[in-house]
Amino acid sequence: MSGPQDSEPTFFVLDYVTITRDPKTQLVVAIGGDERAEGILQTAGGFVSAAGPRGPYQHQPHTMPVEQQRQGATAAAHALLLAGFSVHLDSTLNVLATADGDQQAAHRSLQRLAERARNAADDQEVAKVLTEIAAPHDGLLPRMVQTLISTWAPWAERLENAGHEPDPAQRLMTATNSLSNHALQIELIRNQAARTTSAPALTTAPAPPLSKSPALRR
Repeated sequence: MSGPQDSEPTFFVLDYVTITRDPKTQLVVAIGGDERAEGILQTAGGFVSAAGPRGPYQHQPHTMPVEQQRQGATAAAHALLLAGFSVHLDSTLNVLATADGDQQAAHRSLQRLAERARNAADDQEVAKVLTEIAAPHDGLLPRMVQTLISTWAPWAERLENAGHEPDPAQRLMTATNSLSNHALQIELIRNQAARTTSAPALTTAPAPPLSKSPALRR
């Protein structure tokens, strides 16, 4: 019977690839691997080649939406794993990650909304973003107001029942009222933006040639 020293383990991992988001540029980058990994990253994840100070690497385009970045990074990671590569995928890029999923989903939603706001090409696009922010009941700000109300109302009651000064809860109520008023103002601004349309450029028609009146002809 041969001992452990008689054989070496068989490694099926071809190379190590790291897929993460660069904190400085916010680019989704992939480092490591070989030419085969490069092809998988480009095919499955939408990556492109780039020359870095420490050698070539892969990154997704600047213009790719955030959700497509995550989907591409996850698809590329799984394709690399199936091809025999060892992969580290940043958990914030993994669409299948479940830890703190609700909070991360909320952060991604805000990030997508900010991206839409930056790329808004006209007032209609701005209005759509403001609708998600301040729409009655379903907008981000009205939901935040309801959350704050659910916080300060029972808090103030507990403080009063315990004989403590309710001033912190009262100040939270004042801030909540102010936020509610701001949400209303943003809703009015949204309505104004939604009614704004790009007016077509006015063109001046050439004046008709002057014709002599019958009196002048006579």
